[in-house]
Amino acid sequence: MTASRKRRITTAVAAAGVLSLAGTAATYAASPAASHHGTIRFWVTPGHGAVDQILITGAIGDYGKATSIDKDGKVDQNGDYVKVALKHGGFRVNAKSFNDKAAKQQPHLDAATCSAWLTPTGSITLYDGYGNYAGISGKLSITTSYAFIGSRYKSGPHKGQCNVNGNAEPVAEFSGSITGSGKASWNG
Repeated sequence: MTASRKRRITTAVAAAGVLSLAGTAATYAASPAASHHGTIRFWVTPGHGAVDQILITGAIGDYGKATSIDKDGKVDQNGDYVKVALKHGGFRVNAKSFNDKAAKQQPHLDAATCSAWLTPTGSITLYDGYGNYAGISGKLSITTSYAFIGSRYKSGPHKGQCNVNGNAEPVAEFSGSITGSGKASWNG
């Protein structure tokens, strides 16, 4: 290709770019949204209550809050869904299958110290995007961790043994970060 032909192509591309940027808002609104896709990775730092901090990297670079909700969208610390509100848009997460799978797992228990840990893995589904993430879809792998030191029975036939039933308050507990990754696509 000759230098003058390269220059004409470069000039034409630059002119097209200027014209597209100079278009009216109506023209911009009428044009179809760009399709995006790629691998995203996320990190959630559990907070106290229903709201956590979230950071997403990869094909999406954004951050904000992840709020646990029920299927009707009401804030619920134990909800199976999550409303993710980021700086440039947001979406919802269906974590029901992950939560159901995690609830069935038994923690690893060291009876001598009453310490236990659990590292559930599974998948979540992204949907109902808005802003830059309109039309989002994707199924992501997720891992979280939880550890605790259980109390001991103070009396009765199990005196001195670990009390790790669901009603016993742990002596100490740790909810680790939630991490995951997967492919997503969106139109925003």
